[in-house]
Amino acid sequence: MTMRIGYGRVSTRDQNPDAQHDALAAAGCEQIFVDKASGKLARRPELDKALLVARRPGDQLVVTKLDRLGRSLENLIELSGQLQQSGVDLVVLDQAIDTSTAMGRMFFRILGSIAEFERALMSERTLDGLAAARARGRTGGQKPKLTPRQAKIAQEMYEETSPDGKRLHTVGQIAAEFGVTRPTIYRHLAGLAASTPTP
Repeated sequence: MTMRIGYGRVSTRDQNPDAQHDALAAAGCEQIFVDKASGKLARRPELDKALLVARRPGDQLVVTKLDRLGRSLENLIELSGQLQQSGVDLVVLDQAIDTSTAMGRMFFRILGSIAEFERALMSERTLDGLAAARARGRTGGQKPKLTPRQAKIAQEMYEETSPDGKRLHTVGQIAAEFGVTRPTIYRHLAGLAASTPTP
């Protein structure tokens, strides 16, 4: 007998899982798993459990919104591929997506094409940048930098702690998240600290 498994995720800013839980229960989910995640890098043990339960062909993994499931477009496509291989359908309540239908499957094929297109563009821009740098006599590209908004997010992630006071993210993890080096993160953190007025 196939099952409907619900999965939800709440952030540190919204630690109340009731709304998602109620919506998933109303959608007929027999088991519901909710992660209280913090930031993009946090582990999601409840999602792992949900994926272990929803593993038979015909089972459905139900989420309220796509952003509750995937940390990024790439991650979302990877997860949908895993589900597809197991014959498990994905149902997204708010966006009316259901991969058991032709329209739902087409939606993910389009997402996959967009991700591929994005990767090709980034690769092309990188190669163009390196060619331009070589033409100017430099062998490497420009040092990777963070935008002011990214620097602020990096600082928030660096300052984020668990209830017992431990840091939730290492500088290495934050650097990997933004695709920059650890010294770049340290430089931006030092710059933000220097520009913050002392009380």
